[in-house]
Amino acid sequence: MDSCLTLRFRQPELDFPFHNSLKNQLPVLGLAGRNNNAAPKRAVLVPRGRRSSTHHRRLIVRAEINSPIEGVSDDLNLIASRNLDFAYTRRKVRSAFTQVQLQLDHCLFTWYERNSKGLEIFCKSWMPKLGDQIKGVLFFCHGYGDTCTFFFEGIARYIAASGYGVYALDHPGFGLSEGLHGYVPSFDALVDNVIEIYTKIKGRPELQGLPCFILGQSMGGAVTIKAHLKEPRAWDGVILVAPMCKAVYNVICYNDQTRLKTAFELLNATIDIEKQVGKVSSPLLILHGAEDKVTDPSVSQFLYEKASSTDKTLKLYEEGYHCILEGEPDDRIFTVISDIISWLDARC
Repeated sequence: MDSCLTLRFRQPELDFPFHNSLKNQLPVLGLAGRNNNAAPKRAVLVPRGRRSSTHHRRLIVRAEINSPIEGVSDDLNLIASRNLDFAYTRRKVRSAFTQVQLQLDHCLFTWYERNSKGLEIFCKSWMPKLGDQIKGVLFFCHGYGDTCTFFFEGIARYIAASGYGVYALDHPGFGLSEGLHGYVPSFDALVDNVIEIYTKIKGRPELQGLPCFILGQSMGGAVTIKAHLKEPRAWDGVILVAPMCKAVYNVICYNDQTRLKTAFELLNATIDIEKQVGKVSSPLLILHGAEDKVTDPSVSQFLYEKASSTDKTLKLYEEGYHCILEGEPDDRIFTVISDIISWLDARC
């Protein structure tokens, strides 16, 4: 659903050697019709005024569309091909696939919370199987340019199956939440939004008395740290995965795509966190790939050493890069998730 209709032009295919100039040739382009399962039609360039009784020397250019989603109708495939730049369209596409999603994942719950700024914030939860005891609750903060759907869904289901309720949201301007895509006018506003929405969720009757933890990945790690610094007693533990929490290099890799104000806010957030790192007092688990080129693992070492937490753990994964929760070999991904679950189990 996250991919849009694209045309990919391959290198020209020649039926026979073709040495003549193409300036007097006209392209005729044909595309597959509504039936997306049909093979793409060919665009053929035929020399003007020249016909051969036996052979046509012709240049063939194929225009293809992405493979259709298996098991859904042509109408749904047409909807999935829409441009997804704007939240309104993304929501329309997801709404159209609601029944399909429910068939694939029965523990899927989604809703919107309107925050104090008037923005609709997309929220999602995953729960243990009906009848299983809930050990605790884990709240998630995604990273820059990311969303709480897709890859995190698999992670959340795995953790939920281990007895934990998992809640997540899309930051304003990301995923299905309202706001200009990729724009962070105020980093503190991201933090305040997390505090506001998650405080409301924690107040639900079914969650009363349960230990509550917060997990932040990359930029979400910075959001998580600042949320903890603003409300030091709000969480029973903090988990950071490749956190963005010191200096300029944390935003360099986003330089070509990031809006100027967003980059400024990310930089200021890391500077502020660096000044206050000694105030981090919650039980703390830090996970980082030793070969991460986006956020420096030595910064996680710095955070581990400077944090005032008496209960703190740092795990560095050799040969691991930035996306250790979803972009690594299977065995490493499951090792990281199992480390998270084991840490939670020891504190619930």
